[in-house]
Amino acid sequence: MPGIDLSGSVAVVTGASLGIGRAAAIALGRAGASIVVNYHSHEEQAEEVVTAVKIAGAQAFKHQADVSDLSAVEDMVSRTVKEFGKLDIAIANAAFSERELFCEADMERFHRTVDVTMWGTFYLLRAASQQMIKQGTGGAIVLVSSPHAFVPVPRSMAYNISKAAIEQMSRTAAMELSEHRIRVNTLQPGWTDTPGERKFASEETLEAACKAIPFGRLGTPEEMAEAILFMCNPQNNYMTGASLLLDGGITLPWWAKHGSTAPE
Repeated sequence: MPGIDLSGSVAVVTGASLGIGRAAAIALGRAGASIVVNYHSHEEQAEEVVTAVKIAGAQAFKHQADVSDLSAVEDMVSRTVKEFGKLDIAIANAAFSERELFCEADMERFHRTVDVTMWGTFYLLRAASQQMIKQGTGGAIVLVSSPHAFVPVPRSMAYNISKAAIEQMSRTAAMELSEHRIRVNTLQPGWTDTPGERKFASEETLEAACKAIPFGRLGTPEEMAEAILFMCNPQNNYMTGASLLLDGGITLPWWAKHGSTAPE
């Protein structure tokens, strides 16, 4: 995004080896921020992100951590401060999902989804906020939510409730952190072309599904990264407690697309 200068800022991005997190880390790096590239199991891809940020002229290092572990997240923030001296931006993007009927769900996978998607987001929010309060210079935190927060997508209960929790988490934190000038906002990415989505659908399935999206295509990680960059822009320092929906119109009423009336 032209005109955004994050030179001198330090950012942590969770789940930054793939998809939206990868694109966000690179976009923030191109804007001048030093980046901590968090990953869980895709080390090679994380190193690629580090390289891309460095090529853009910013500093970066990768850090392996399971965000569902509070102490691991706190250690990551501590290392960030040790390496870069501070923390200004935190992007809670890491998520996990399995799709199955809730009444038949494997409870280990169900808990894993909530532990990574909801608790992992909270742990970064908490650890980053503590550091930013200590610094006393404000900050920007973006929690990656989803239309799943308000659309009851079948076979996704654990993910749905996790994303719904993130919305209240963000607004509550925005209230509590306003006196510290720490801004907390959420991004609600619509159906985005990421490895996570392709885990559940073939190319043919995705092409057919795109016809139901008013804009006729999936979003891209880069488009979502631009929105994250917008919310981190210091020029937008009056923006807090907001949720930005970027979904190509997929949550609009499907029956209205061609002028038909709502179902009875």
